[in-house]
Amino acid sequence: MKPALTLSVIIITKNEQTHIGGCLQSVAWADEIIVLDSGSNDDTVKLCLTVTDKVYQTDWQGFGIQKQRALDKATGDWVLSIDADECVTPELKAEIIQAMQSTEVNGFEIPRLSNYCGRAMRHGGWFPDYVLRLFRRECGQFTDAVVHERIIVEGKVDRLNTHFLHDAFVDFEEVLHKVNNYSSLGATLLYEKGVRSSLPKAIGKGCWTFIRTYFLKAAFLDGQQGLMLAISNAEGAYYKYVKLWALENLKTPQK
Repeated sequence: MKPALTLSVIIITKNEQTHIGGCLQSVAWADEIIVLDSGSNDDTVKLCLTVTDKVYQTDWQGFGIQKQRALDKATGDWVLSIDADECVTPELKAEIIQAMQSTEVNGFEIPRLSNYCGRAMRHGGWFPDYVLRLFRRECGQFTDAVVHERIIVEGKVDRLNTHFLHDAFVDFEEVLHKVNNYSSLGATLLYEKGVRSSLPKAIGKGCWTFIRTYFLKAAFLDGQQGLMLAISNAEGAYYKYVKLWALENLKTPQK
């Protein structure tokens, strides 16, 4: 009889005590759960240890490198990469188990239904929001990008129908924190790629992002949260390019 295929779940964390409990419980059925923490000073590690003994701590060098480090510790035939603020529903569990039996596909994209300050967002470019997360361990690896990392899979990639539940933003404090953090990371990445900015460019990027999110991608259909999302997306774009402009000014000697 052919042996059953095994699944490793990999998660990276830092100060995720708000989310990690639900995430871990939703994947407790997996054969192996690997958590790679980068210096949490809350109860994240303690909570993880109640579910898995494969909890490791290391320095932070960006999302791509961190996720690849977690992947390197996996031993399963298949790997599910999940974020601390995501959960696998029973319906998605069943589809994942079925998908692992595929002999032709090496990776699967999974849709996400994301929560923004209390509302499941189905517009504004937030749904179905496919992300490649399930793959044969021997066929996948992460890019080393500091932010917006990707999984590169050799071979055929397909899509699942059932979505993750993604608790993207619990409240507006978290929105502001992530907008600030991701705009800084994004500005640094663009600077390293040789992209340059200006104040008018930053304003233009912010305005266009609002128009695209609210009108073209119909965030207005998600009510007040849709407007909040469009504004925070616009702020994120504006701050990323104004921070890029600031980086250029700081690194270029003033005449």
